[in-house]
Amino acid sequence: VNGDGKPDIIVANADSNNVGVLLNIGIGTFSAQTTYSTGIWPGSVVAADVNGDNKPDIIVANSNSNNDRVLLNKGNGTFQTQTTY
Repeated sequence: VNGDGKPDIIVANADSNNVGVLLNIGIGTFSAQTTYSTGIWPGSVVAADVNGDNKPDIIVANSNSNNDRVLLNKGNGTFQTQTTY
């Protein structure tokens, strides 16, 4: 997600109501998890470029609410505050 060509990890933390991003720092190791607040019980996450800037954004489907959240990629491995749809 930070554009360095190494696959990073994005995970839904349902009990904590957030998603976590772990950046790949090489040779099978990852940074400590950075978390981003979401709605109640994030059930699914996907990375996709939703705004056409060639950076993978995070889309979150929340299991216990009738909405989805989008976190836009800032390009440096961090994300903007969520937008609710």
